[in-house]
Amino acid sequence: MSTHFLELLAREASAVEFERPIIEARARGADPATIEELEQAKVEALKVRDLLKRRARREAELSALYDTAGDLAALRDLDAVLEAIVHRARQLLATDVAYMTLHDPEQGDTYMRVTDGSISAKFRALRLAMGAGLGGLVAQTATPYSTADYFADSRFRHKNHIDEAVKEEGLVAILGVPLRLGQRVIGVLMAANRSARPFHQEEVSLLASLAAHAAVAIDNARLLQETRNALEELSQAHRTARAHGEAVERAALAHDRMTSLVLRGGGIEDVAAVVTDVLGGSLAVLDDLGRPLTGDVGELDSGVFESAQASRALGRTVRRGDLRIASVDVGGEPLCTLILRSDDADERILERAALVCALLLLFRRSVAEAEGRVRGELLDDLISRPGSPGLADRARRLGVDLSAPHVVVVVRHEGQRERAAFWASSQATLRHGLAAGRAGEVVLLLPGHNAGGVAQRVAAELSASLHVPATAGASKVCLPGAAARPPGGDVPGAGDVAAAYQEARRCAEALIALGRAGDGASAAELGFVGLLVGDGRDVRGFVGRVLGAVIDYDARRGTALSDTMAAYFGSGGSPSRTAEVMHIHVNTVTQRLDRIGKLLGDGWLEPERALEIQLALRLHRLGHTSTP
Repeated sequence: MSTHFLELLAREASAVEFERPIIEARARGADPATIEELEQAKVEALKVRDLLKRRARREAELSALYDTAGDLAALRDLDAVLEAIVHRARQLLATDVAYMTLHDPEQGDTYMRVTDGSISAKFRALRLAMGAGLGGLVAQTATPYSTADYFADSRFRHKNHIDEAVKEEGLVAILGVPLRLGQRVIGVLMAANRSARPFHQEEVSLLASLAAHAAVAIDNARLLQETRNALEELSQAHRTARAHGEAVERAALAHDRMTSLVLRGGGIEDVAAVVTDVLGGSLAVLDDLGRPLTGDVGELDSGVFESAQASRALGRTVRRGDLRIASVDVGGEPLCTLILRSDDADERILERAALVCALLLLFRRSVAEAEGRVRGELLDDLISRPGSPGLADRARRLGVDLSAPHVVVVVRHEGQRERAAFWASSQATLRHGLAAGRAGEVVLLLPGHNAGGVAQRVAAELSASLHVPATAGASKVCLPGAAARPPGGDVPGAGDVAAAYQEARRCAEALIALGRAGDGASAAELGFVGLLVGDGRDVRGFVGRVLGAVIDYDARRGTALSDTMAAYFGSGGSPSRTAEVMHIHVNTVTQRLDRIGKLLGDGWLEPERALEIQLALRLHRLGHTSTP
């Protein structure tokens, strides 16, 4: 009879089929002993069946773990390994759904990483805070948890959004085990059913084993990625170092070429030629005022100069569109700016060229400053020690002809003293004159006749250079040549330089007092004020400039316009009183005043103009009374 049960075991029959031999025996009328024997055989057969089933299940579990270990050994894609682990967990535990959540260190919660069997988009996008829901509880405690009925279980905190997602997925029974790396929980592996069911300890152990494999896979993937990243960084560092070395060597060669040119007496143009030969494109070199020294890159907007300022602040090349700009300063003041338009991105060569150009300009400035000191010392001696021997010879060596007419210009300013002195020295060198810088002013001795014109030009140009008003007073001085020297003398009339200097200073101070800062003038352009500040006291010239048209008219026509003006001012500007004083009709006074207005021009009765006219009238009358 036991043969029947062996056949049932052999074909893996269900447990119900093991009742058939007993039922058939009873149908045949078998005795109770036979029935009892069949019952015992059935029980033993069912035990064997359960044992075989557990062994088959264990074999499947071991096979799954073996396959998982193989996946880990051949790890290529972390996502594929994790998906295989979750899929095997669902198959081995015979659940409807399996899924894995991982810890997010930035947000401090867990998120769905892999799902298998899920049908709800809301569930697949679910995030669980630590301690919230069954998965959050497992992640927080690092302990496996299971529930046969999720919604009836009160051991964990229910959250509305979690419960809604679980309900939408239709889950009832859930088992979760932690993914652990050492003492750290990195996620949770979970299996769930859409109907109530308990989870046995063997199932918990199996899921924990798969979770351990998943944790190893994640850690291996992390280590592998870190290794790959490290190798890539090393490779990139090697490429960068090699490219840097090549660029440094290229820049060094270009620097050697530029240095060699400078040592052979080359200038900024030669340095610019080396840059364009190496980098291509076009290069312009600007001085401290933004004026081109060499090259042309077209019209430059204000943004280019802002980039140059940024380059000086950063100490490196700044890009603006297709331009590369390198600028160098000394003591916070710009010295030179290089503007390159080229496709070559090697900025080191441009920066080295900027330094070489800066050194050249510094050298030129040093030479100019040395020459400026010599010229300044000579001008100081002409002003303060005019009788010193050798002044004419010293001037001749500097290319200054003291025998020609010159103009002394004193410029008062509130700008940068060194910049003003450098500008004055440059002007003196260009115009074969002398210059000296003093506190708050610069002094120039320049060839020329028109003192007022020279003063206006100097004031305008220095104001533009300093970006602050520069006020220039000037005085003409004539220095006789060697033919007029008395025995033992050096520069006859050199003392006139000192007198002209004092007059020029007074003119500059007068301009400032009159509110004309930033203007330039000699005593002749200051009207009656010029009589006060000028040494020449050219009364006749002043009267002629102010009243010449009226005096000439009286002389030609025999009229008394000048007397009428004197009476008019003397009577407080009253035509009727003027008529009484002069014993003429008031209409005659009006006609004469109209004629005077035509001769002197509009505005002759304005306060400042009227004051000059009255002074000129008084001087004119004094001149007549003193004439024999």
